[in-house]
Amino acid sequence: MRPDDWYLTEDVDDFLARAGDFLRSRPGLHVMPLTWAARLRARGTAAFGAGPALFGLLEQAGEVRAAFYRLPARALVPTPLTPEQADGLAAHLAALGHSLPAVSGDDGSAALFAEAWQRHTGATPKLRDTRLGLYRLGTLTPPDPHPAGRGRLLGEQDLDDVMYWCGEFARATGEDVSIDADSWAGTRYADKTYTLWETPDGTSVSVAGMNPVIGGQVQVDVVYTPPHLRGHGYAGAVTAEVSRAALAAGAREVVLFTDLANPTSNALYQRLGYRLLTNWSAYEFAGDLA
Repeated sequence: MRPDDWYLTEDVDDFLARAGDFLRSRPGLHVMPLTWAARLRARGTAAFGAGPALFGLLEQAGEVRAAFYRLPARALVPTPLTPEQADGLAAHLAALGHSLPAVSGDDGSAALFAEAWQRHTGATPKLRDTRLGLYRLGTLTPPDPHPAGRGRLLGEQDLDDVMYWCGEFARATGEDVSIDADSWAGTRYADKTYTLWETPDGTSVSVAGMNPVIGGQVQVDVVYTPPHLRGHGYAGAVTAEVSRAALAAGAREVVLFTDLANPTSNALYQRLGYRLLTNWSAYEFAGDLA
């Protein structure tokens, strides 16, 4: 394989025309490029920062074998890579003078690219402390016992409630993002639908969100219960509600990310029928010479 077998483009439509079938062939594992390509196609790169996004794909013998995307000033996110594919991509990007702050992907691919990038640029990779698990739903198993209450789908008239809950989630997870009426459209939270779990007296106690159906998959993203309300089964109930809605919307695969350092949430999702698809990690690059 030659490094220049990698095809690069800043045109998301071009990228999806060439790589769309490949991405949809493993929709759960390719959740990140599928989601962000659709998001950028709908809202444009300017909504998420200055400068164009970069997309790439590796095509051999008429078939796409791997792909990646990168938003301005953010990590490169590849699909699963072999050692040869990682080395070829690193060599190609380095030869073109690209500079990368980080790489994020399944454990094996992230490590392979980080090592290749160090070889070709001299940049020193540092593994981020937070490591994630990507889970895929098998057979949905509602929580037992089931907490009293109901799920309530939030609509456009509930934007203030949505922004409040997303802001609480972002603060709890340490995400550096402003969430208010002026900035809302430029956040990753704006294209989701949200469900609140309410107790019988109408008190909102937990929230879960989900992305639209993209390439046959839905990502459950944003699950949050305030600390003083945890331990009552609310997160399990609202996650099951959203997972059921994703299946009803036609998703072939339903996935979500968890913090591997949180045994409570990992155990919860497993009880609901989610199974680990892959581990996910990120490496930051210091002293990038590219």
